[in-house]
Amino acid sequence: MSRIGKKPVTVPAGVTVTIDGSTVTVKGGKGELSRTFSDLVTISQEGSEVLVARNDDTMDSNAQQGLTRTLIHNMVLGVSEGFEKKLELTGVGYRAALKGKNLDLSLGYSHQVVIEAPEGISFEVPDNTHITVKGISKEQVGQVAAEVRAKRPPEPYKGKGIHYEGEHIRRKLGKAGK
Repeated sequence: MSRIGKKPVTVPAGVTVTIDGSTVTVKGGKGELSRTFSDLVTISQEGSEVLVARNDDTMDSNAQQGLTRTLIHNMVLGVSEGFEKKLELTGVGYRAALKGKNLDLSLGYSHQVVIEAPEGISFEVPDNTHITVKGISKEQVGQVAAEVRAKRPPEPYKGKGIHYEGEHIRRKLGKAGK
């Protein structure tokens, strides 16, 4: 029995959930998300709670119950509060700037790295060494933040590169002196 799948998803005020078979649409103040789920689970709404139940007792339906409940919970959180990932740039000359909706990065290459903001994602640059990726889809925010980080991942000797805020970078000693 899935421990997470048994918990109901509470829907806050101002958020509406529409269930059409295995497709769930969530609308809120920040936007609208829709997703189709597996037929191994049944999704129902009772008052201000969304319940996910298994159709049988197989391992696959048990796994789908927990996954479906978590994805619906993330959809409800996304349209009500939104998600964000924070990135930091470490290194001499590494800078971030916002040009329109796009992110313009100076990462020590011979050219500027420009990252276009996909639909539903916005970038914020509070100062030239911090980047915030915001959106309503947790999956999309994490993917875009990973793509930004992949432009210059942190290296283990000096720690230069783009890393998540609070991420621990394992450092190496390098050459031993005489």
